This record gives sequence, C-alpha cells and structure tokens, in this order.
Amino acid sequence: MTHIICIANQKGGVGKTTTAINLASSLAALKKRTLLLDCDPQANATTGIGINKNNIKKTLYHGLIGEAQACDIILDSEMEFLKIIPSRTDLIGFEVEMISFPNREKTIKNFLSEIQNLFDYIIIDCPPSLSLLTVNAMTAANYVLIPLQCEFYALEGVGQLLQTVKRIKQVLNPKLKIAGILLTMFDKRTNLANQVVEDTNKYFGELVFKTLIPRNVRLGEAPSFGKPILLYDPSSIGTKSYSELALEIINKMKE
Repeated sequence: MTHIICIANQKGGVGKTTTAINLASSLAALKKRTLLLDCDPQANATTGIGINKNNIKKTLYHGLIGEAQACDIILDSEMEFLKIIPSRTDLIGFEVEMISFPNREKTIKNFLSEIQNLFDYIIIDCPPSLSLLTVNAMTAANYVLIPLQCEFYALEGVGQLLQTVKRIKQVLNPKLKIAGILLTMFDKRTNLANQVVEDTNKYFGELVFKTLIPRNVRLGEAPSFGKPILLYDPSSIGTKSYSELALEIINKMKE
C-alpha cells in the first residue's frame, strides 16, 4: 500500500519544505521507494534536492493541466530510492486555469493514480497557504503532517488548519487522517521553546510526534547545496532527527 503524506501549514517559515526533503530522503535511505512531489510554486523542494529548474522541460504544472503524464516528469535524485516530480513558478497558473473545472479539487489525486503503486511513500510539499493546491494535496493524501515551529505564536493558525482538514475529510476525502504534529526549530536552551513543546503536548496529546527537529545550522545550509541533510552532513543532529522521524512514521503507518 502506498502512503501519501502531505506536509501542510498555511504559515510560512515553519520548516515545511525542510521536512518534506529530509523526511523523503530518510525514507529512501531505509530503502522505501519514495516520491517527493513539489506542490509549491516557489519550488524550494525541487532546488533543495539538487534539481536545476532551468533545465526542466516539464513540471508538475504540465502534468496537472494534462500536457504530460506523471511517469514522464519523474526525475531521479542522488539517492537510488528517491524520485521527484519538480515544480516551477508556472504552477501559480494552475489555480487560475482550473477555477471553472468540475472536480478541480481532485486533480492531483487523479494525476497520481497512474503512478502511486510504484512507490511506498509519496511526500507532498504544499505551499504556505490554504489554496486550491493545498486542498488538492489533502484530497490526494492519506495523511497530513503539520510542522509547527517552537516559537512565539506557534499555535496560532493550527486550529484553522485542523478545521480545513476536517472539512476536506467530510466533503472530499473521508480517509484523510492527521499523521501528527511535528515540532521544528527546537532550541532546548530557551524557555520559550520548551514551553511550546509543553503546550503542544498538552493540547494535542498523541497527535504530537515524539521526534523533535532541532534548530540546526547544517539543516539550514543543506538546501543551498542542493542536498538533503543526510547527504550534506551524515553525522549532524539534523540527520539523526529526520531518521528518527522516518522510523516513527513507518511504525505509525503499520498501526
């Protein structure tokens, strides 16, 4: 069975793309056939995995508007078990062009249907908004993973996101589940970060992943070199944390 996980939070700067890249690569390192789907017009997951956007002829945009088959736009990465469907800024046009189409919320689901059985995991990096692209991702997914930064106002907006998940489950995707809330940018030296962890566990309990993603310089550097953290610095705490998250997710999906 293919597990499709979309990584979503309408708030920017929470470690969403960092999580998409590094969770996907950590699953691939465990020899899970993994596809990273870059569903953000900013295309940071594409460049962060080492793909030069200027050299791509067809992207997710062309697949969603019917100008390319999914199997024709899958690209290799440096890792044997990790593939990517890239994005570019032209994906912005998807929302405008699909506005009058019936069942437009199921475009990504239909697009993935021909290839999803080729993979054990499909990780979807969503844009930082509750847009048609994000709704599409949630409609296609089995699970939503919510990154939450350990900073002031961290819990603001989570309620809105959970309501969106609830509505999509009611109307478009009754099988959608919350994989969990992932606390990111954790700095154990600060009282604020520890307070956010305490509050999140208090409010959301079992929904919170045990793995904490630390604030880490090497994690921040890796995308500029077009590498996931486990290739950029295999011994870093970021590598260890995302490897632990991958194992936690694998175990959770078995339940």
